[in-house]
Amino acid sequence: MRERRHARAGRDVHHPGSRELESTVEMLGKRVLVTGAGHRVGAAVALGLARRGADIAVHYHRSNAGAEAVCRSIAGAGRRGVLLSADLSSAEAPGRLVAEAMDALGGLDLLVCSAASYDFSPVDRVTSDDFDRSMALNARAPFLLAQAARKELAKNRGSIVMVTCISPRSPYPDYAAYIVSKGALSALTRVLAVEFGPEVRVNAVAPGTVLAPAGLSENKLTSLAEAAPLKRFGTAEDIADAVAYLASATFVTGTELVVDGGRTVSGV
Repeated sequence: MRERRHARAGRDVHHPGSRELESTVEMLGKRVLVTGAGHRVGAAVALGLARRGADIAVHYHRSNAGAEAVCRSIAGAGRRGVLLSADLSSAEAPGRLVAEAMDALGGLDLLVCSAASYDFSPVDRVTSDDFDRSMALNARAPFLLAQAARKELAKNRGSIVMVTCISPRSPYPDYAAYIVSKGALSALTRVLAVEFGPEVRVNAVAPGTVLAPAGLSENKLTSLAEAAPLKRFGTAEDIADAVAYLASATFVTGTELVVDGGRTVSGV
C-alpha cells in the first residue's frame, strides 16, 4: 500500500530529537528521496537535508506518525516534504517508489537509502526466511532503488548515499543476518560507484553507536561510550551531517565514511 500526501506549511513544528531547522543554501532546491525517514537516523537525515535547503520525499513503511512529524518540520523550514509509503522488502516496491518521488518532486538529485531491519538473529537459529528478509530490505532494496534512479540521477549529476554500519568490520553476536546484509550493502556501494561513474557518485555512511540501544543498563551504556576514543555516543544528526558532506563532495565516490567516535580504530 502506498500513500502520497503533501505537507502543509507551518511554523514552530519540531520532530523529537531534531535540531532547530534553519534554511540554508547548501542544497537549495535539491530533490531528495530518503528511505526509512519516519524515525531515528532516516528522520534526522531528512531534516538535516531540508535544513540545508532540499525538498524531501519522506519514505516510510510503518512509522507513519513519525514521517508525518518529519514532513511538518520540513514545511516549517520552508521546504517541501512529501510522504511516500512503501514496503521495500517487496521486489516491485523500489521502482514504484522512485517513480513516485520523481513525480512528486519534479525530478531527483539525491537518493539516501536508510531504511533497514535490525532483527535479533543468533546464528544457530537463523532461518532461510530470516536471512532472506534481512537481505531483501537491507541490500536488495537499495540495489533496486539505485537501479531505478540511475537515469534521472545521471541526468542531474546526482549521487547516492547508503547508510551501512560498522558491524561488518567489527561483528557482534546475535545479529548475523543483519550484519551480513550490511556487509553486502558496503560491497554494493563500491560496485555501484564503479558502474555508475562518472555521472553518478555512490558513497556510504557507516554509523557506530549514534543512538543508545534500547534495554541496556546505565552501566552498560557508560562502558560502551567509554570504550571509544571520543568517550560518548554520537547522535543521528552526526549521520545527517556525514550524508550532507558526501552529497556535496564532488570528487568523492566509492567511499564508506565511518562515523563511530573512533570505535573501530580502537578495536572495540
